[in-house]
Amino acid sequence: MFKCIIIDDEELARGLLKSYVAKLDFLELVGSFENPLEALDCLKSEDIKLVFLDIQMPEIKGTDFAKLIPTTTKIIFTTAYSEYALDGFELSAIDYLLKPITFQRFLKAVQKIQPEETTISNEKTITVKSGYDLFKLKLDDITHIESDSEYAVFHTNSKKIMSLQSLKSLEKSLDSSVFIRVHRSFIINKNKVTGLKGRDLSLGIIQIPVSDSYYDKVKRELFS
Repeated sequence: MFKCIIIDDEELARGLLKSYVAKLDFLELVGSFENPLEALDCLKSEDIKLVFLDIQMPEIKGTDFAKLIPTTTKIIFTTAYSEYALDGFELSAIDYLLKPITFQRFLKAVQKIQPEETTISNEKTITVKSGYDLFKLKLDDITHIESDSEYAVFHTNSKKIMSLQSLKSLEKSLDSSVFIRVHRSFIINKNKVTGLKGRDLSLGIIQIPVSDSYYDKVKRELFS
């Protein structure tokens, strides 16, 4: 559940966003403010994860107010003026919604704060979320997992599945008796390893590089 607030001087705009937030079970609306300065106490006292912030307001521009928001809080700018988009993205907003805002466009924006999840069952499978889809993969079918920008790519014998998450977070949830990190960009299935040639692990015909920082651990766990 992500706590969020709405800051917009237009009542109709606030009402529309409220109705959209109410449709999503992973968002919790903590407050709705006409004056951005009234939202400061809420930002200090609550663990707000997301702010819907109008840009053109009489008291203070949203782009100026954004500088007062904690860096851990995500911002989605809302405005009727497309010329403010560049200012919004320069402030590291995760998205920019141009009024009138459709629910489809709203949903696309808020999905950016909801990371993909990988859950592990007791049946030696993992459930991988990719976009709106869920895939149940047998651990034995996964050869390796590769980092690709903000995504983790699960490689199996028959397909590849991309999930929006980092290898660092994924590594903590995986079964360490089955998987091992061998490189900043690779986690491999120990049971698929067939050899080590120099600094490359062989997983059948697949070659995976081993970085210096993981080399000793790889030799110790896989070849001792």
